[in-house]
Amino acid sequence: MELTKLRRQFPALMQQVNGQSPIFLDGPGGSQVPQSVLSAMSAYLGYYNSNLGGAFFSSEKTVDLLSNARQAVADLLNAPSQEQIVFGANMTSLTFSFSRAISREWQASDEIIVTNADHFSNVSSWRQAAEDKGATVHALQVNDADCTLDLAQYKQLLNSNTKLVAVTYASNTTGSINNIKHIVELAHQVGALVYVDAVHYAPHELIDVQALNCDFLACSAYKFFGPHVGIVYGKREHLEGFTPYKVEPAKDIIPGRWETGTQSFEGLAGVVAAIDYLASLSALPETTPRRQRLSEAFANTKQHEMALSEYFLTRLAEFPDITLFGISDLTRLAERTPTFALTFEGIAPRDVSEFLGKQHMCVWDGNFYAQGLCEQLGVMDKGGVVRIGCMHYNTIDELEILFSAFTALFNRP
Repeated sequence: MELTKLRRQFPALMQQVNGQSPIFLDGPGGSQVPQSVLSAMSAYLGYYNSNLGGAFFSSEKTVDLLSNARQAVADLLNAPSQEQIVFGANMTSLTFSFSRAISREWQASDEIIVTNADHFSNVSSWRQAAEDKGATVHALQVNDADCTLDLAQYKQLLNSNTKLVAVTYASNTTGSINNIKHIVELAHQVGALVYVDAVHYAPHELIDVQALNCDFLACSAYKFFGPHVGIVYGKREHLEGFTPYKVEPAKDIIPGRWETGTQSFEGLAGVVAAIDYLASLSALPETTPRRQRLSEAFANTKQHEMALSEYFLTRLAEFPDITLFGISDLTRLAERTPTFALTFEGIAPRDVSEFLGKQHMCVWDGNFYAQGLCEQLGVMDKGGVVRIGCMHYNTIDELEILFSAFTALFNRP
């Protein structure tokens, strides 16, 4: 789809703020939303707001919606069945819930591996569960040069006592993508489970949980152009085998046994619309299976995002007073998302984001809950980093404006 036509689908991108078009480079913190998602959510709330199990039309509509949402996510993740898709308030809440269930049988001799690359939703949940059981937690470091995981250390940490590896698919701070398939293969050799945080990865590349062979994978719809809905995929044997904390009257069948309380059905309407939006970015007819359309769509957006990364990294080389954390090699663009962690010589991260914010350029500063990463990089006590994050709706022209602002920032009186 032509980029101008694509951008017109997003109300946020078409607005004027004090006579200026805002530039959204805050995608890693939450993407903007197309009109089709807004309309789907509004239509559900306006005409069908109900709950499950009623003998009337709006409840029947809600039952169908829940099934449609599970199937849409199963298509997005290539899950074997929609029964393996669990919904919740957000990825963090779901991960804490799963950590409690998975850790029920852990013992003091058991070991858990978390990583310095992860958002702490995929760290604190497991650390606290391990602490309750007296189990040992190891933190896997990243390679300083490119912020990918240190696989040599990983191999040393793995042993027969390892019960679970919690790992991110891509860093929400530096954009570095990890070799999850290899990480899963090594973990399974010692009998460990793998819980993958794909929140940052999901809007940038198509996920295939069957190819990864991961035990669990979590993501959030608000990162891939939808509303605030958390998602967890799990292998059937795990969803059926582990015992979740649940209210007693609730049915004890998957996936509902993992879903506490009433779901955000309007949010699920938005999830379906968001995935259908992504599928629409292919040139294939709507009669083509959704997974096939998603595959072509993500291939298209990946090429555009790599072009954004190439431009960004090329221009960044003109600024010796800006330090990049993560992959900078232009031959490795496929190994990163267009998310960039920066520090500015002599300028605090918050001062940079405020300077850009006054010009209606939306960027984040801080540690983004990637506390282990920022501690290892030595920026935790310095305000963290400035994070520039592109999505497929961003443009080279927007990045040109950003770099002009960088020049002005260093030339301030």
